[in-house]
Amino acid sequence: MTLRNRLSAESSPYLLQHAENPVHWQPWDEQSLTLARQQNRPILLSIGYSACHWCHVMAHESFENEAVAAVMNRLFINIKVDREERPDLDQIYQTAHHMLTRRNGGWPLTMFLAPDGSPYFGGTYFPREPRYGLPGFADLCERVATAYAERQEDIVAQAAELREAMMDTMPEAPGDQTAFDATALASAEALLARAFDPVHGGFGSAPKFPHPTDLGFLLTRDSQASRDMALTTLRHMCEGGIYDQIGGGFARYSVDERWEIPHFEKMLYDNGPLLGLCADAWEQTRDPLYARVANETAAWLLREMQAPDGGYYSALDADSEGEEGRYYVWDRNELAAILPPEESALAARRWGFDGPPNFESRHWHARIVGKLGAGEEALLESARQKLFAAREKRIRPGCDDKVLTSWNALMIEGMVHASRIFSRADWLQSAQRATDFLRTTMWRDGRLLATSRHGRTHLDAYLDDHAFLLSALLEILQADFRLQDLRFAIELADSLLARFEDPEAGGFFFTAHDHETLIHRPKSGHDNATPSGNGIAAFALQRLGHLLGEPRYLAAAEKSLALFWPQLSQSSGGFASLLRVLEETLVPPEIVILRGPPAELAEWARALGANPKRMVMALPNGLPSLPATLAKPESDRVNAWVCRGVSCSAPTANIDDLLN
Repeated sequence: MTLRNRLSAESSPYLLQHAENPVHWQPWDEQSLTLARQQNRPILLSIGYSACHWCHVMAHESFENEAVAAVMNRLFINIKVDREERPDLDQIYQTAHHMLTRRNGGWPLTMFLAPDGSPYFGGTYFPREPRYGLPGFADLCERVATAYAERQEDIVAQAAELREAMMDTMPEAPGDQTAFDATALASAEALLARAFDPVHGGFGSAPKFPHPTDLGFLLTRDSQASRDMALTTLRHMCEGGIYDQIGGGFARYSVDERWEIPHFEKMLYDNGPLLGLCADAWEQTRDPLYARVANETAAWLLREMQAPDGGYYSALDADSEGEEGRYYVWDRNELAAILPPEESALAARRWGFDGPPNFESRHWHARIVGKLGAGEEALLESARQKLFAAREKRIRPGCDDKVLTSWNALMIEGMVHASRIFSRADWLQSAQRATDFLRTTMWRDGRLLATSRHGRTHLDAYLDDHAFLLSALLEILQADFRLQDLRFAIELADSLLARFEDPEAGGFFFTAHDHETLIHRPKSGHDNATPSGNGIAAFALQRLGHLLGEPRYLAAAEKSLALFWPQLSQSSGGFASLLRVLEETLVPPEIVILRGPPAELAEWARALGANPKRMVMALPNGLPSLPATLAKPESDRVNAWVCRGVSCSAPTANIDDLLN
């Protein structure tokens, strides 16, 4: 059978970037896997994403090279995967890479598999010619293919050991009734305090990632020292180069410990939670820095990342014109040419252009360095707008315009939360448009789909899609109660239980019960760049269970927490999502139900704010078919009920009494 490159029929922008490669790339599908088995040829699996700088480097060096492609085509069935469309495959093979190499993974992920999908060798980026202590890629391919041809028995034995090791990572079903306590909460605070960088904020050393789930956990602590860790980190990020001082939005991570120079790609999944955290930081401190950053980030998202049909795009590339960061960095002579002298001098002082170049020793990347004097805010804003207009004329980084359900849900929740704190109806409307897109496009016949682009919606959704969207719906119901959102939340919760829950051991698998059979089926409680699907599923089900008085949801949440409790109680680091579940298992969340005329309801809801530890449901008169727990009596003035667990206070019609 003569192979050809089959990626041109795919919807993923990342796969389409490789559709013209001389490599005979195949998508991950039954045709490709069957061919590998029939021909007993090993698989070269390459996993990446469209905004990934080192993915582009490896593509230019090796995958676009005719000689390297010829070696790959001769030796392997070559399969290209977008990690954002297939996070199941990425999770499995990142774990396998770590077990095989004892090194952290990343992208591009380069794995060599036996025809049955079992990995036997792997790495991340490999150069075309030997350097960085790495072999040249074509030579590596020859050696790895020879190993498969000559050592198949050893490879089969290693594959069996690897699968067994991957199963050992799965949490075991708990025995007797689990007794939860609060020690894990204090332990997590202490662990984060030990890793905290008091000078620059953040945790650990370079490279530094935002870790919004940990920051959100710290911001809700009673301890001022814990809240200060989060606030210090957010302040340094907002003042650093990881934040785009000219156009808004956060990059994925900082290459240094000072948050000064980012890896320039902007991902939707970071910016949604960070938008919500900036709003919470402003709510706690009233520091105008957080209000400005929230406003600019939301403006960037509405301007550049929301599709006409309502969904949010996935990412902006790190590269433009073949160079990382080119779109974002500046030269001094540009400032002088674009700005009047007074604005140029202020911009240079404020953003560090008056010091030595900080990007590749020849360019400047803006971060806040100098203080503003009285009355200089307007002058700096004028300079920012001029620089932004000039930057808009440059060749833009590529936009990955596929719509991912899970990442959209993270953005919806962050956008809605910020809209509640800043009373921004336009932000709420943006999030509702995205929610309506997901409901009408990604929810089909009781099943959720994972990805959509240019009218093509496909791939069964994963745990994260269901969990994050359910959590987002609970936030949006607090901003503007719509019955269709409540019904959608209940349908999603039921689908989550039916298709992902492990009814015996507890917890939720990452893939549905009827998903394609792979070499492993993950069930993790750890947060990564995005929160844990198990943590968010349990948290959202628990809250919905309290809201509706539904014991099935509460039981599933408790079983998930019990499953991970041995890990959580021994070392709570990396479990911030599940710690929120623990907190509300120990003390059920406060639920405030408001009922009355819409205009007055909005005033009461604004007065109550958007405390992450409380749910507020403002239900206007006239709503039909409310669940029994929400169907409070109607009145010509607002009445409020404060509920916790199964008990509710007597209603009050006095807002001061409620607030006190």
